[in-house]
Amino acid sequence: MAEPLKNRYGPEVPRRIGTMLVAAWPRFPTRAFLADALAGYEALELMPRARQVAAAMHRHLPQDYPRAISILLDSLGPRSPHTSDLGLGSFLYLPHVFFVAAHGLGHFEESMRAQYELTRRFTAEFSIRAYLVHHREATLARLAQWSEDPDVHVRRLVSEGTRPRLPWAPRLREFQRDPTPVLDLLERLRDDPELYVRRSVANNLNDIGKDHPQRLVDVARRWMRGATPQRRWIVGHALRSAIKRADPGALAVMGFGAGTPVKLRAVSIVPARPRLGGAVTLGFELHNASHQPQRVLADLRVHFVKSSGDTGPKVFKLKAVALEPGASVALRKTISLAPLTTRKHYAGQHRVEALLNGEPRALGSFELRGA
Repeated sequence: MAEPLKNRYGPEVPRRIGTMLVAAWPRFPTRAFLADALAGYEALELMPRARQVAAAMHRHLPQDYPRAISILLDSLGPRSPHTSDLGLGSFLYLPHVFFVAAHGLGHFEESMRAQYELTRRFTAEFSIRAYLVHHREATLARLAQWSEDPDVHVRRLVSEGTRPRLPWAPRLREFQRDPTPVLDLLERLRDDPELYVRRSVANNLNDIGKDHPQRLVDVARRWMRGATPQRRWIVGHALRSAIKRADPGALAVMGFGAGTPVKLRAVSIVPARPRLGGAVTLGFELHNASHQPQRVLADLRVHFVKSSGDTGPKVFKLKAVALEPGASVALRKTISLAPLTTRKHYAGQHRVEALLNGEPRALGSFELRGA
């Protein structure tokens, strides 16, 4: 199991921040700041740790926000010129963006300048959301300007900061209801030269599609007209959740038509009665018995038994295949039945299906036994 991220965000982080602040402002009371920042620190998770450090910064920096943010910016290290430079070390600046979100709403220009500089070193995606809520039009206008900024990190913020369902952040409910302003920004970035930005655009569209599936399909269909390979990648990545839930419109955009005539053969479920903690291998053969080539997106869907005795589906990706007339291809996947942080397993009968261009085809079942 992976080490909790908070373990790599230990007491050395506020100590380093204190050192940086006192270098920028010699009157900064480092000892009092650390006493506040580290009180009960070990019991906190990552985000609460960062918020506690931000609160301590606020208590010990000047209460005049423009003066405080000037000191904060003077304390920053050099910006990151490459996307690969933004590793865990950049999380040093997580308290800084929380500081801007919590205390800068009354000072728009100073806060925009701060977020511009912070996103070049870390990201301002967690703070810009407060400004989208409280200064919607002004913030959207600034993000439109930043969509043309020469700095890749600033352009990425335009997309990442407006994601309606950004992980680790409150949802942008207004944009969940109507994503039009977000889509207007994504239009500006859809052909960005950097994959770092394009991946964020795809993730934003994927978020939008969870609330507006047809809107996502409409955008994807339009973006595919005359699309470059890079934009085709964005569309495919943006549609991943829709394809996983077998949305027919999303499948059609990617060229996978409904009602494929391929046949299933040589189905195997081994072992038929696996034990908890073990694994099961699911396989089958696709055969194109038609006289036309067929493109098939093949996935597996397992209906896992839940603690209540009901079942819930989980889709496992296989591959997209192109079958000439009379051709066959064998597909298989081994699925772990060991305990996972994201899924617990329970004994019982598990139904298994193949999804062929979103159409379910029964494969059989396996009976999961106790360890």
